[in-house]
Amino acid sequence: MKIVVIGGSGHIGTFLVPRLVRAGHEVVSMTRSGRNRYEASPEWEQVAHVAVDREAQDAEGTFGRTVLAQEPDAVIDLLCFTIKSATALVEALRGGVGHLLHCGSLFRYGPTVKYPIHEGGGTEAIDEYGRQKEAIARMLIAESASPGGLAATSIHPGHIVGPGWLPINPLGNTDVSAWHRISSGTPLRVPSQGGDTMHHVHADDVAQLFQLAVENREAASGEDFHAVAPSALTVRGFAGIAGGWFGQPGEIEPITWEQYREETTEAFAQHSWDHLHRSHYLSIDKPKSLLGYAPAYEPEEAVLESVRWLIENDQLDVARPLTV
Repeated sequence: MKIVVIGGSGHIGTFLVPRLVRAGHEVVSMTRSGRNRYEASPEWEQVAHVAVDREAQDAEGTFGRTVLAQEPDAVIDLLCFTIKSATALVEALRGGVGHLLHCGSLFRYGPTVKYPIHEGGGTEAIDEYGRQKEAIARMLIAESASPGGLAATSIHPGHIVGPGWLPINPLGNTDVSAWHRISSGTPLRVPSQGGDTMHHVHADDVAQLFQLAVENREAASGEDFHAVAPSALTVRGFAGIAGGWFGQPGEIEPITWEQYREETTEAFAQHSWDHLHRSHYLSIDKPKSLLGYAPAYEPEEAVLESVRWLIENDQLDVARPLTV
């Protein structure tokens, strides 16, 4: 197929575009710069690049026509954040493209009341970003079911990690000082008793699911899927596993949210709340049964790969070297 990937030079695209090329597809990567940041991968030499300012073209109402001008069989949209933008793209592609795939988010759900969350079964989103992602997912399901509608699929990743990516840590944020404390054996002061969950996923496993969905349109059309690791990590378990990478116990010291907010920045506190308050754990039964999704990474394996890359590239200060 000829496949347009909107946002192809991002973290998911880093793995997805080469996957599609290796599978024999013709790929067009549409980005703001029109360039590729991953020259080391030989597959990128076979990729066509198109520079486009989506925000500006969305405002002009021309973005859909720009995508359609590439004459794709399928479109994978990794950079859509509003129902208005998604609807405009659907209306432009309807009748001219065989399949649209949208990248959503696990933040389509609010705080968890029952584990695991099945597609569309979580609580209502608690921020505008999540509400927009849920609205897009529902719109695409309805579009696929309507007579003459565009075949569409939404895929909702967890907390994405991989080489070059700063992972969500046991605090539920990206505060790099947490890794220094973990590696030094200092108990991590967390606003949690340790039972809150986070659901990570390696970027290549997200790419795997997009590839499966685009290559199995009949099974994927009108569906929404979770793209996460086979299991989720609790705060306490995550800290213990991470400590073990440095030969440390990885202990936590539970504190109140009020104490935590006094000890960190407002941004880090909000980031932690966003993750720990939701306490997500998503099911992947549906993509496994319909598409054969088989994530290669457990969450701790994916995070370790991120941490190792950051240390080796002098982007993470730790007290002790990795022992694994």
